[in-house]
Amino acid sequence: MSQAKQKLTPDEITALWASYKGSGDSDAKNDLLLHYGYLVKWIVRRMMPKYNNYNEYDDLVSCGMIGLIDAVDKFDLKQEVKFETYAVTRVRGEILDYMRSQDWAAPSLRKKINAITNAYDEIERKQPDKPIDQVDEEVAGTLGMSVEQVHKVLNQTHMFNLMNFEDAIGAANHESEIKGHDYKTPEDELLEKEKKTLLAEVIDELPEKERLVITLYYYEGLLLKEIADMLHVTESRVSQIHSKVLAKMRMKLEKVS
Repeated sequence: MSQAKQKLTPDEITALWASYKGSGDSDAKNDLLLHYGYLVKWIVRRMMPKYNNYNEYDDLVSCGMIGLIDAVDKFDLKQEVKFETYAVTRVRGEILDYMRSQDWAAPSLRKKINAITNAYDEIERKQPDKPIDQVDEEVAGTLGMSVEQVHKVLNQTHMFNLMNFEDAIGAANHESEIKGHDYKTPEDELLEKEKKTLLAEVIDELPEKERLVITLYYYEGLLLKEIADMLHVTESRVSQIHSKVLAKMRMKLEKVS
C-alpha cells in the first residue's frame, strides 16, 4: 500500500480520483481511503458516544470503512455533489444496517424505554417550565425507580432510539436523493412533508436545554462531548437528554408512519 500524505492538496485529491476512476489504480484508491478515513471516525463518534460500555467502537469503524470503500467505488465524478456528502450517507447507512442486526434492546428494555418516555412526555406537557433535574426525580418516583436507574436506561437506549428515529424520518431515502434519483410517489412526498412539519413542531415544543442539545447536534454538527463542554455538564448527561428527546420524537413521528 502506498503511503498517503498527512494532508493532501485539492490538486492531489483530484489526481488520485482521476487515476483510480481512469485506470483502476489500487494505490490511488488506498490513498483516497486513507484521506477520507476521518469521515468514518467522525460519524461513529457522533452516532455512538464512547463512554457507553456497550460501544463496539472498532466494529462500527470497520463497518463504516466498508461503506467508505463502497462510496469510493460507486462515486461518479460527474455528479454535482461533493464526495464527502455522498460518502457520509453511504457510511451512515452501512453502520445503521449493522446496528439493526444487533440486539440493542431486549423486549423488557423496550418496555422501560416507552414507560420512561411517556412519563417524561406527560410531566413536561403539564409542567413545561419545570427544571430538568426535577423532572428526572418525578419520572423516577412515578415509575418506582431511582434517578440513577432512569439515567442508566436512557444511556442504554441511545442506539435503539437513534436507529428507530432514523427509520421514522426515512433516512434510507437520502441515498437516492444524493444520487439524483427520485423514487418517491406523491403519497411518499406528502408523508415526508408531514413528518418534517411534525419534527419542526416537536423541536419547537422542547424545553430550552433539550432544544439547544438537538440544535447543536443536528444543525451545528457538534459532538456530544463538545455540547457537554458548552453546557458545563457531563457527556453522559447530554447523551441522556439526547436519547430522551429522540425517543419522544420517534414516538410522535411513528404516529404518521
